[in-house]
Amino acid sequence: MKKNIIGYCPICNKKLTVKTLRCDDCETEISGEFSLTPFDYLSKDQLDFALVFIKCEGNIKAIEKCLNISYPTVKKNIDELISALGINKVVEDEPLTREKVGQMLKNGEISFDEAEKLLGGL
Repeated sequence: MKKNIIGYCPICNKKLTVKTLRCDDCETEISGEFSLTPFDYLSKDQLDFALVFIKCEGNIKAIEKCLNISYPTVKKNIDELISALGINKVVEDEPLTREKVGQMLKNGEISFDEAEKLLGGL
């Protein structure tokens, strides 16, 4: 019976590496040190979620329905998957609005002069 690859040692929890590849047909064996993909280090739950995410083409409503979970749970699972895969999140730049400039000024992110310049460009 074939088993799935595990990414972490069950004893010390360190990342595992593959040392041997074997062809079942001709019995050729190749030894060396082979790396696993980031997906091989996902937990079963993370991998199952990733497969549903792909199946639903990233549509959050469809994922909610398929897994019978809430929007915040879907978002939490996506964030955990991104983190587990070691991916940097893509952050889209928000369009600059008067409200955004006001909030930046209020939060001390920009000076009054910088806010004035930004507002002059809107």
